[in-house]
Amino acid sequence: MPDADPSNLEFQLRAKAVGGTVMGFPAHEGRPGALGEVHARPQPLVEKPRVLVQLSFMTEAGSGIDQAVLSELSRRLAAPDPHARHHAMKWGKGSLRWERHTEFSTYLWEGPLGENGRGQEDTPFGNGFSPPGTVISGIRLEIRKWTPANEKLIAGFDPTSLCYSLVERGNAAIVTDFRQDGDGLTRMLVLDRGLTPARTGALSQRLIDIETYRTLAMLGLPLALTLSGRARRIEDRLAQTTLEMKVAETRDSQTLLADLTELAAELEADAASSLYRFGASRAYDGIVRERLEALDEEAVPGYDTWGGFLQRRVAPAMRTCRSVEERQANLSTKLTRATTLLRTWVDVEVEKQNRDLLASMNNRARLQLRLQQTVEGLSVAAVSYYVVGLIGYVAKGASIFGHAFAPEMVTAASVPLAVVLVWWGVRRVRRMHSEPGKQPGE
Repeated sequence: MPDADPSNLEFQLRAKAVGGTVMGFPAHEGRPGALGEVHARPQPLVEKPRVLVQLSFMTEAGSGIDQAVLSELSRRLAAPDPHARHHAMKWGKGSLRWERHTEFSTYLWEGPLGENGRGQEDTPFGNGFSPPGTVISGIRLEIRKWTPANEKLIAGFDPTSLCYSLVERGNAAIVTDFRQDGDGLTRMLVLDRGLTPARTGALSQRLIDIETYRTLAMLGLPLALTLSGRARRIEDRLAQTTLEMKVAETRDSQTLLADLTELAAELEADAASSLYRFGASRAYDGIVRERLEALDEEAVPGYDTWGGFLQRRVAPAMRTCRSVEERQANLSTKLTRATTLLRTWVDVEVEKQNRDLLASMNNRARLQLRLQQTVEGLSVAAVSYYVVGLIGYVAKGASIFGHAFAPEMVTAASVPLAVVLVWWGVRRVRRMHSEPGKQPGE
């Protein structure tokens, strides 16, 4: 058997330390997290009668403040892991469960129901509790046996928004009016006539999730209403700008382009600021609908179901959020098209200006050429005059040798020749400068 490679042994030891082993083989480092996610939110086993009180806090300050709150609550017990996303501990006669989510955290206390009032319930949410953030949702869920006496508690809910339906194949009834009591908690009642503790815990978790995520989903509505007015203003300005673009006589392309750029920047800023909120609202609304479907409600004659009530109240808000998102997307497309069209017009105007500039430069070059030709003719005459003068001086000086030709005749005869030679010389020099590739002799 060949010797083992030390690098492979090092890898196996590292893998074993990080992800554990399966039948002695090193496991992937992400395997524990993938397997543990299924059990990340264990449903409580709830006996009856029982009360569940949950507070949800927006944790804009991060998870560190949650760790401080939990450490204070569990100072007599082991502190939670700093990287944990959920933690459970005993509190009084009940238990406290903490869970951390993307933008909020929940504290759920489950304990015995105080039959003689809430003063007997030892919840952790007293004067010594330090909230990790602002409260976004508060729920009080009472689980009681279905008796004629407890059924009379339904009369204590607001009849204008009362939701009452049967679940778990008729073995339980769920009641709420989605209104808050004097402590700001949404009241819920479960009447049980035969559920196991596991089924009671699963049902209570679904009901709490419905109210928690329903509230979080509605956070997008105020932002949508605000952005709707701003989108309308941008639409009006875009319409006015496009009308001005049509009038070529008074169109100021640079000013219009600056206006469109400003509108596009404002729209993109609004879209960026609302991207997360609208996306979160869609996700939360999806969770609410999943929880409602899992309830499998049976309608009680004369009362609204939870699903029917929330469908009428929450669905329009979600449609408003989607409508604002679609308006922003359509506006962005229209602004892009208008900006592209205006830039095309600006480019055409610039090309026209460049064409006019080139034509002006050509006219100036033509005038310079004509001036150069005029100066060239004058220079030929001037040089010829001086050359003829020199020839005349030479002819007068040569008369002392007794030549038969008079100096005046020699001077007169040299004029045509001097003019032709000077003209030819100037022309040759100009040709050599205009065509530098040719040799002087060509």
